Amino acid sequence: MKFTLEPTADRNVIRSYSDSEVRVGERALQSPFIVTPHELYTDWPATSVSALRADDLERVLEWQPEVLLIGGAGGPGALSGEVRRALAARGIGCEVMHLGAACRTYNVLVSEQRAVAAALFPLRAT
Repeated sequence: MKFTLEPTADRNVIRSYSDSEVRVGERALQSPFIVTPHELYTDWPATSVSALRADDLERVLEWQPEVLLIGGAGGPGALSGEVRRALAARGIGCEVMHLGAACRTYNVLVSEQRAVAAALFPLRAT
């Protein structure tokens, strides 16, 4: 799906997505990554929502967003109690959803100038 948004040169917005690729600005990403309005972390070792550990979210915890959206292609998967506790301890709300819903929600929150981060897991092409 493609989005048409007003120019936001100073913020990361998701321009389009499919189950296998997410385009943030002009960058096409096929591997898991984290995005905030002002940061893009692509060298992320996380592999799936269900395998996510609190250590994998260290950078997100440093950024201290109000909310973390976690989106997985092919179904969101379950988030471990360890991760939920780590986020709750920092007062970070968390929503796990399908990749497309996470992309759309992220853009809405960015447009509202909210402190949001999205951890996104496109399916890797084989």
